[in-house]
Amino acid sequence: MLKSALVMASGAVVSACTSNRIVAAVEPIVARPVPVQAAPKLAEPVLAAKGPVAPAGVRPELFRKAIAALDRHSMAIASHDRIAIADFSLKSADPRFHIINLGTGQCETLLVAHGMGSDPDHTGLLQRFSNDPGSNATCEGAFVTSDYYTGQHGASQRLLGLDTTNSNALDRAIVVHSAWYANPDMIQKWGKLGRSQGCFAVGEADLETVFLKLGQGRMIYSAKV
Repeated sequence: MLKSALVMASGAVVSACTSNRIVAAVEPIVARPVPVQAAPKLAEPVLAAKGPVAPAGVRPELFRKAIAALDRHSMAIASHDRIAIADFSLKSADPRFHIINLGTGQCETLLVAHGMGSDPDHTGLLQRFSNDPGSNATCEGAFVTSDYYTGQHGASQRLLGLDTTNSNALDRAIVVHSAWYANPDMIQKWGKLGRSQGCFAVGEADLETVFLKLGQGRMIYSAKV
């Protein structure tokens, strides 16, 4: 009886242990929460560098058009560091030939005459542009400075027209030269400059400055915007 009781007791223990192991094997697995990583911070957008700004005394709208012309004709213009803008919306008595350093923003402004065909009544204000041969008028658009020579007006510089509005510049001999009628004393006497045959005529004392600052392969932009 005692032996049988012991055998039954040990069987119960074995059965209990087995039962415990089975229960442990089928216990549900509790998932642990996975920490959520913060989204990576996006880099701030890089703003494009601003383009050149119109210097004081140069009309911004005209300056923007000149820069657009410089970009448009970039392959034909060797040097982009300096440009000249002839603002023919102004009277000839006003300094209106701007020589601009695009790197520093420095600007020097000189007197310049316009063509007699652009101002037939000699009002001192340009009335119209023309690209026609024999018109004696100033033409508008982008020019590139070319070679120097000595002609009827002394030291001069040829210009090549880059637009349809000034494509005849070379054939018309539209150049940069100095002239007595573009000197400041003309304004004191007559209130305006004399007129050229369409050339960019500057004062006799200013020609060297124009030649030195523009040289060859730079743009002159002529407009009345």
